[in-house]
Amino acid sequence: MSTNSARSLVELLDLQRIDRDFYWAVNEATASERLFGGQVFGQALRAAAMTVAEDRMAHSCHGYFLRPGTPGKPILLRVERDRDGRSFSVRHVVAVQDGEEILTLSASFHREEPGAELQPGMPADIPGPETVPADHRSENQPLFDMAIVPVPAPAPAGASRWPYPTRLWVRAKESLPTDPVLQICVLAYVSDMGNGFWNSIERDIPRGGATLDHAVWFHQAPRADDWMLLDLTASKTRGAREMYHGSIYDRSGRLLAVLAQEMLARPV
Repeated sequence: MSTNSARSLVELLDLQRIDRDFYWAVNEATASERLFGGQVFGQALRAAAMTVAEDRMAHSCHGYFLRPGTPGKPILLRVERDRDGRSFSVRHVVAVQDGEEILTLSASFHREEPGAELQPGMPADIPGPETVPADHRSENQPLFDMAIVPVPAPAPAGASRWPYPTRLWVRAKESLPTDPVLQICVLAYVSDMGNGFWNSIERDIPRGGATLDHAVWFHQAPRADDWMLLDLTASKTRGAREMYHGSIYDRSGRLLAVLAQEMLARPV
């Protein structure tokens, strides 16, 4: 693991084991004053995965964001082994900086078993990432390419009273190893991008603030260096909090994960 800031996803998720169930993580090289929550979320999941059998993959995790993280300081990740059963393993992870907890995460891992497979289709009529206009592409993400799908014009009926779904294509800029554990941890990182309130045009509906809690259910390991579609829909806003849910698909339409997030939404 690099002793300085990580400049690739592989470095970012290459945790240093310092004792049984204790790991150091470095941070993304960034000019921001706060760590991106998805980074810590993905690193905590990686730490949990390093303590379970290789035949068990993460199928769900739930994190609470307690304090903003600082980019210039490493993160200590402490794993607690809640349970190892015949098919499932459960872990609890605490991310610490300067002696204070910045994130707690619970993750469950499942040994692959045969069963029926059924999923809804990917939303229709979504432009491919290559056709998204240049002014909707993000150039300031050092680790990811991002293409934000424009809102249809004119906006669909009802969009003036409630945000139209946020849809964005994301992929890692670097070529990643095929390791499914690494791929799922990158997917966990990506799952915190965007939010369901981006396309709000109502003054009384904030576009979201700090993440309070975040949950993801993983269904398949992605190829995170190929385009993935985040389809995010606003659910509820009340009491200075906003809730949205979403789905993540690969280019072929496979449903990779579903998610739910609650954010702080105090009036500006």
